[in-house]
Amino acid sequence: MGSNLAILAAVAFCFSVSNLVFYGHAIESVMYTLVRSESDYEIRLYREVSWMSALVRETSFEKSTKDGFQRIHQYIHGANINSSQLPMTAPVLTSVITSSPRTLYYVKLFLSKGNPPEPNPELNLQLETWNAQCMAIRKFSGFAKDDNVKKEMEALVTSLTKHPTGNTVLDYNISYTIAQYNSSHHTSGRLNEVWIDVSGFNMEGCLPKQGKY
Repeated sequence: MGSNLAILAAVAFCFSVSNLVFYGHAIESVMYTLVRSESDYEIRLYREVSWMSALVRETSFEKSTKDGFQRIHQYIHGANINSSQLPMTAPVLTSVITSSPRTLYYVKLFLSKGNPPEPNPELNLQLETWNAQCMAIRKFSGFAKDDNVKKEMEALVTSLTKHPTGNTVLDYNISYTIAQYNSSHHTSGRLNEVWIDVSGFNMEGCLPKQGKY
């Protein structure tokens, strides 16, 4: 019995995998607590975390991700007021915001070190801090592309509607985030996730919605 409890405790508190590979190097990822695990999705509680964020007004997910990541890549490789090198982390996020008249894309990179330097102004990047919040997560393999990311989001919404969601109603026009854990050069065994903010759900282990999504 004691060993089973120890295993459950180890599973419930999940430090991000520290040996993820991006461009051939082991990198840090975001820390979270596993709140619920189902066959087709997870609920995770992410603590306060900071991201460097690039707003992109492109017409597609793929173009926006490429444009935004190029700017962030410059930032971590010295295009900042300290000309300092910052570590590559995972995942790279692309948030798809559908609440405005035109879909907006925010590409984000987790900042693992405190007091990050300001980016050079021409990169048009913003520091974004999330308060603690719960995310519903669906994993998928292959490349995240224009023709599959919305389908993965819709599959996650379908899974969530099968379970009690308090007073929150989901629809297929919800804003969502795609998390990519591998570089474009990594062609097999790829890991991607679709994230939906469920902080407002009446769900044990989740906090009321506080942070920016």
